[in-house]
Amino acid sequence: MTAPGAGLDAAAVLRELTLDEKIALLDGADFWHTQPLPERGIESIMLTDGPHGLRKQTAGGDHLGLGDSVPATCFPTAAGLAGTWDPELLHRIGTALGRECRAEGVSVLLGPGLNMKRTPLCGRNFEYFAEDPLLAGRLAAALVSGVQEQGVGTSVKHFAANNQETARMTISAEVDERTLREIYLPAFEHVVRTARPWTVMCSYNRINGVYAAENRWLLTEVLRDEWGFDGLVVSDWGAVDRRDAALAAGLDLEMPSSGGIGGQVVRAAVQEGSLSEQDVDRAALRVLELVSRARPALRAGGEVDLDAHHDLAREAAAASAVLLKNDGDLLPLQQDSDVAVLGELARTPRYQGAGSSQVVPTRLDDALGALESQLPGRVSFAPGYALDGAA
Repeated sequence: MTAPGAGLDAAAVLRELTLDEKIALLDGADFWHTQPLPERGIESIMLTDGPHGLRKQTAGGDHLGLGDSVPATCFPTAAGLAGTWDPELLHRIGTALGRECRAEGVSVLLGPGLNMKRTPLCGRNFEYFAEDPLLAGRLAAALVSGVQEQGVGTSVKHFAANNQETARMTISAEVDERTLREIYLPAFEHVVRTARPWTVMCSYNRINGVYAAENRWLLTEVLRDEWGFDGLVVSDWGAVDRRDAALAAGLDLEMPSSGGIGGQVVRAAVQEGSLSEQDVDRAALRVLELVSRARPALRAGGEVDLDAHHDLAREAAAASAVLLKNDGDLLPLQQDSDVAVLGELARTPRYQGAGSSQVVPTRLDDALGALESQLPGRVSFAPGYALDGAA
């Protein structure tokens, strides 16, 4: 048995485990944690939402994982950050995210999202950087490096061809290989080859009829054999259809917990001979290696300068803004400018996304307050509408 903060000899530990213990490692313990084996000295680690602000759910949260979360710095989403064209800024944001994860005992931040913006109707477009794989890959690699230099892993997602949300659990993206390799895969390839993320998250959808979670060509032949990925492949939450087929294809960890159902399927497949114990060993070893990678930062913890992180978020927001035209040199506003502000969102901002991307901010600035602080007595405001739709 090793001390909780020490490195883990994953291969040696694996040799001591029973088949049932190894199978148990392949399933989450709950919504956010890996399965511990305390009698073997293997603790649980936490994976949680990002990637633009830590979304660590409180202990009393809802079963879907969408309830209240601890306060964290809310950075601009990838849709905004892409407008900075600034990998150095993305690296600094990643560093800040990594530090906040360490302080909260989080070992893997679930992001960034690298999928291409193919349709304006995609509900996750705000989480994705760009229509361009070169820009998305360079910015994502910088963010991943910043996070992981703090001893916290990332999970680049959603691999692959998750470019719409219509019927996202079952839809099949019909894409020829050339198009995949020229448009939908290059950003992932760049991040895997240069930033070496700890984990990759498979998407919900099918690709040419095969679920991403069960796609051996995608998860093993391309990701591992061609690109040299040496980390863990985790499912998007609820993306596994057939656990035995997913394990054979190269998916290591099913999240969230299947309540033991996935383990029963794997155990039956091994007994029947459609899976080998070596298939189980391969995936269990990757889970153990992930736990080993996470241990040093969990032991060290760390303090966070939330004021500095808020300043960084403000810097990033300003850098994300793109001014296309400045008629009459109207901007920047002068101190004697009279300004009318229309719209309730100016004082009650809508920020980030909903659901799994909704960060509870440590501080929240709004456009109206910012203008009033710079132009005291010269700002007029009218809400114009109510957010609840009332007249």
